[in-house]
Amino acid sequence: MGKKLFCAFFFLGLFLSGLLLSLLPGFLPAQEKQVNILKINDAITPAIADFIKRGIEQSVQDKAECLIIQMDTPGGLDLSMRDIIKEMMNAEIPIVVYVSPSGARAASAGVFITLASDIAAMAPGTNIGAAHPVAMGGGKMDRTMAEKVVNDAVAYIESIAEKRGRNVKWAAKAVRESVSITETEALKIKIIDLIAKDVDDLLAKIDGKTIEKSRRTLKLATKGLKTNRVEMGFRESFLATLSNPNIAYILMMIGMAGLYFELSNPGAVFPGVIGGICLILAFFAFRTLPVNYAGILLILLGIFLFIAEIKIASYGLLSVGGVISLALGSIMLFDSPLPFLRASLTVIIPTVLVAAGFFIFAVTMTVKAHRAKPATGREGLIDELGTAATRIAPEGKVFVHGEFWNAYADGIIEEGQKIRVVKAEGLRVKVERIS
Repeated sequence: MGKKLFCAFFFLGLFLSGLLLSLLPGFLPAQEKQVNILKINDAITPAIADFIKRGIEQSVQDKAECLIIQMDTPGGLDLSMRDIIKEMMNAEIPIVVYVSPSGARAASAGVFITLASDIAAMAPGTNIGAAHPVAMGGGKMDRTMAEKVVNDAVAYIESIAEKRGRNVKWAAKAVRESVSITETEALKIKIIDLIAKDVDDLLAKIDGKTIEKSRRTLKLATKGLKTNRVEMGFRESFLATLSNPNIAYILMMIGMAGLYFELSNPGAVFPGVIGGICLILAFFAFRTLPVNYAGILLILLGIFLFIAEIKIASYGLLSVGGVISLALGSIMLFDSPLPFLRASLTVIIPTVLVAAGFFIFAVTMTVKAHRAKPATGREGLIDELGTAATRIAPEGKVFVHGEFWNAYADGIIEEGQKIRVVKAEGLRVKVERIS
């Protein structure tokens, strides 16, 4: 018994010693160095800002050599852009912005983000520029306000360019005059640091570069390192999808159709629930989009005209007005000169046609139901055909609608003759003979 107990304690001691030694720094396996890559191929929105912020945090936790933001963007929202730049400027690891692949661009907000990077690179066949600020609603600002907005943007981009040692004069010109240049011109006038044909080429060219961070100086050793792609999470993908004006527009139309169906058929529940959820999601998306409320009012007017068709005999004029109002409202819904902030006509036209068809079909069915002859009860007997079960002179019995009824008539009707019901009174019907 003593030997067994001694062996048990001996092996337990060995196990605990091995565990303790493995936790000591000298015995920890060295973490393999890597470079994280985060790909942006969309407009700059709050969802993209959250994605980049998480990518920077994850890269710090992974102790990555650097974070490469591979970017192709038409621009985006000013507030989201500024959030991204604050995270980049205060990041603990080097941030490399790589405008790629060939054919990509860094426009508007993308210019600010590229200039704010520790290392800026572009692929062959790309361009950068056109950073003039645009009003969210697409309308023209008064002269004083326009000057304030432009001057603020110029001061901001100049401070970024100066801090990163890039061409301050061109940066200001990109905002004031919306100039745009190719990657070779950008390298020549010191807007970017290098041109790389792909990620491997980029890693080879930034190897050995020295980066000044707030707390320390870092020398990159990126050649031959493995790359780890940071992917969007479900929440970020969902919010990015909602920020798409086409998706927001479709959600609004589904929501209105669902609520219309629920109000016209109380108790259906499912259409009302789906409609409510879609409308809430649509209005959430509208926070980041240049919504023209005149467009929303026109869409609501179109739906009201469809509903009015039920009550008013307009011979289709109200429905035509509803379709026109729906189409104009859809086109006016997002008022922006930037294509990525507007709903596409290839989405608007089919959606308007489907929505108009749905409302017109629903209204038509409702009108038919209201005008249809009752099929049950005493009212359902009117104009029904039957047979005289007995001689009616002036009273007798008839067989109508699968039932025997007490009947009376203005004249004599012989047994077996065909009759038609002209009136229903209590448990009696008035009939007339038909040839």
